[in-house]
Order: sequence, then structure tokens, then C-alpha cells
Amino acid sequence: MQAPDQNIITHLMGEQPIVEARSAIADTFAGRIHVEWDATAPVTPFGQLPFFIDYLKQAGLFDAWVADCPLSLTSPNAPSKRDLLGTVMLSVLAGHRRYAHITTLRCDAVNPSLLGMRKVVSEDSVRRGLAKIDPAKGLPWLQNHLDYCTTPLLSEPWVLDMDSTVKTLYGHQEGAEVGYHPHKPGRPSHAYHTYMLSSLRLVLRVDVLPGDQYNVAHATDGLWTLLDHLGPTCRPSLLRGDKSWGIERVMARAEQSDLGYLFRLRMTANVKRSLERAMQQSDWADAGQGWQGKETSLRLSGWSRQRRIILLRRKLARDLAITDIANAAQPRLGFAEVEPDKSVWEYAALVTSLDSEILTLGQLYRDRADAENGFDELKNQWGWGGFTTQDLTRCRLLAAMVALIYNWWSLFARLADPAHHREAITTRPLLLSAIARKTHHAGQVTLTVSSMHGAHDKARRAYVRIAGFLAELRKNAEQLDPLEKWYRILSEALRHFLKGRQLQPPLRLRPA
Repeated sequence: MQAPDQNIITHLMGEQPIVEARSAIADTFAGRIHVEWDATAPVTPFGQLPFFIDYLKQAGLFDAWVADCPLSLTSPNAPSKRDLLGTVMLSVLAGHRRYAHITTLRCDAVNPSLLGMRKVVSEDSVRRGLAKIDPAKGLPWLQNHLDYCTTPLLSEPWVLDMDSTVKTLYGHQEGAEVGYHPHKPGRPSHAYHTYMLSSLRLVLRVDVLPGDQYNVAHATDGLWTLLDHLGPTCRPSLLRGDKSWGIERVMARAEQSDLGYLFRLRMTANVKRSLERAMQQSDWADAGQGWQGKETSLRLSGWSRQRRIILLRRKLARDLAITDIANAAQPRLGFAEVEPDKSVWEYAALVTSLDSEILTLGQLYRDRADAENGFDELKNQWGWGGFTTQDLTRCRLLAAMVALIYNWWSLFARLADPAHHREAITTRPLLLSAIARKTHHAGQVTLTVSSMHGAHDKARRAYVRIAGFLAELRKNAEQLDPLEKWYRILSEALRHFLKGRQLQPPLRLRPA
């Protein structure tokens, strides 16, 4: 244990000189305990971060990210790129949402040196440094590193999930425009359009636009840019999105590119009429999890052709509770009774180019809930709701940095549990938070870790597994370059999805 202030024991003049106490006795409700301070041993609240740093080093992720950064600072007092980017990464991992929170990292005297940093820089240094990154170079730099994380996985059949969210703003930021905000109407915001590798919840691209560009019409440019960037060999098997994406310009372009799609439809008057006709019929098929489905075809206003429509319905229980959230400060709850001769149904409509059966399509769309959780996790647990500056460029850079660090951490957490994606609200306390004391003895550096939560044994088992894998990688793969090591790490982290198969890096010509 280390105290910020050392206790001083004083004596009467002439008895003993003033000495600094290194220990004390505390009488507690559990009995007397002996407490010692070691002012020479630095401590960190992120005591288990060295394992993550080992992972970044073995994969070559952090070194390459720093080396490629298009930032050049010539002042002798300017921080190094490694110190600046390392500070950003530590802040994001700590769950910060404001630049001002960076100040709390100053108490960490252990992890910055383990990252090869000389110091944790100030919040002002981070702001000024990011402002000097040319957006024409900075955004491609970050996109290249997002690609490095995910491209090895895109040779498998995969689904691209698209979604948009808004970040509320309270100042006079560039791009702070009034758009759609379900909870705070009239509040200026930024719009985040995100494209994610479904099931693995890895971010492929994020576009930050002014708040009045929240709708899909402004997101389609980013979608086609991403698909062109991936090329024909890595393109998805399916585009999937909510009712905002079921529009002519998206579906027509997907059909021209021979891309499958599955979107939810808005309940327009024509869709409701089709559903009303179908409800009178009895030949509904099983769509899974209590849902029933029926196929039809429609050509809605503005569409260029008829398309396959899947109508879905699910009978609700007779005991219903209705929540009124018109006043968010005081929501009201009401109860409704359904008479025995009446039924209450939940309904939806999907539009698709797939020829799969109704049961498969129903499950495919329900699987989208996984991606919805990923979008919420990034906004609520990873700082997309914060790190705001006056200019839009730095907001875009930070959004891509957060997405990249989120990808790194998500894949690292899968080394501990390859079968599941665990959100940061679970993995950060388990795999990151712990008090660690750094000591030197006989030329050896030791970290003494004390868990800050009750799952000490679970965290220890997880890290024994991760440390064992990384040690084996160092021992048996010394001849591998960072790319080949990265493919080994991905194969281990995602072995549940790959069914034990090893990912193979692309063949390259070796020097003579």
C-alpha cells in the first residue's frame, strides 16, 4: 500500500531526531493490522495492463500505429508521437470520455514505461497534437490500421451491419447541427455512421458527420466507399440494417453489385394494407422464437421493381404493461386487459434479395441485435459520447482511434474467452483493474498485483491462459514477422468461429 503523504513521528527536542515512519498499526473492527509504505515502489491502478501490452508488442500493433502516424512536431518541448498516442490509448482503455480525464493518468508510474513512453502528456498536449494531424493523411492512417485488424477475417462469409447514432453536443462545435434526437429533441449533435463486422463486433469504418446528416442518404457514400475499398474478394455476403436502410438507392445499388441484403421496412400505408390482408389468412410459417412469417411481394412508391417481402407477427401475452415516457423525468406505467375473444400482435416487415426460407430470414434479422449491442457499447462504454473539440476533424480522428483501440481490446479479451464477446463493462474490471506495485530485486522487475474486485481467481485463470499462449508464441515463432504473428493471434482468439482452423497470411516474396 502506498500513501500520498508519509506519516512523520516527532519527538521532544533532545530525545531523537525527526524520522519518517514506514509502518504503522491500525486497530480495525477486524482486529489490528500492520500497514507498510514503500515510497520507492511506483503503483498503478491498471495492474493487469502489462499482459495487454505484451499482446500489442507480439502483434506489432502499437509500434506500427505510432510509426505510421502522420504527425511531425519539431519543437524541442513537444511530446513524442509515442507519448501522445500512448496517452490517448491509456485514456480510452480507462473508460474516459473527456480530455480533462487524462490528468488522472499522471498517477500511473508503471504502465507508461512498459509501453516505451517517457511520460503521460497533458490534456492540452493531446489536443494540440491531434490538431496538427492533416485529416487528408490522418483518417487514411487510422483506416489502414482498422483494415489490418479485420482484413484477415474477411475471406470468410460475413455480414456487414450498418447503423447510425447521435452524440449530443452542448457548445459551439463545428458540425453541431440539430437533427434527429429521440431523447433530446432540438439539441445539436454529431452523427456517427458505423459499419461493423457482425457477430465478431469489430468496427470496419466510422464516419462522423454534422448532426443534420443523420439519415441513410448521407451514410450511403461511406458504405460504397468501404465496399470499393474492400474489393470483390473481401466483400460481405449480406448487407443488414434497420428500417432506415430499406430505401431504393441502397437496394438498387446492392442488386447491381449482386450483393444480398436484408432490411427492415417502415410500416407505410401499403405495407400495413398487405399485412392486414395476410392477417386474415392462416398459412403463416414458423419464423422462430414465437414469430410467424408470411411471404409476399410489393412494389412501394419510389421503388423501381417488385421485391420480396417477409411479414412477421408474434402474439403477445394477455397481461400487458404500457410505459408512458413522454415525461422522461417521471415515466408512467399503465396496465391493459385483453378480452378473451381478442388477440394482440407484434408485427414487422422485412425486405430481402435472399431466397432463403422464412425461418432462416427471421433468425438472420434477430441476430442483428448482437450488432446493436456493439454500437451501444462503443457509445456508452468507449468514449464515442465524449472527447469533443471545437473542430470536426479531431472528433473524427478520436472516433477512429476509439474504434481501433476497441478492436484491439475486443480481440485481446477473446484470447481469454474465445467463444464469446464480452463487453467493456465486464472485461475492463476483470482484465484491467488491479492495484500493482512495481519493485526491483536482483536486477529483476516484479509487479505485485492485488485484484480490485471479487473475481480474482477468474482474472488470474484468464491471464495464465493468455500469458501461456503469448509465451509459447515467443518461444516457437521467433522466425515469424509481426504479420505472421498477428495471424497466429487472430487464429487463437477466434478459434471458436474458425473451428480450430489457422488463418494463413498472404504469400509474399522473400528477400534473396
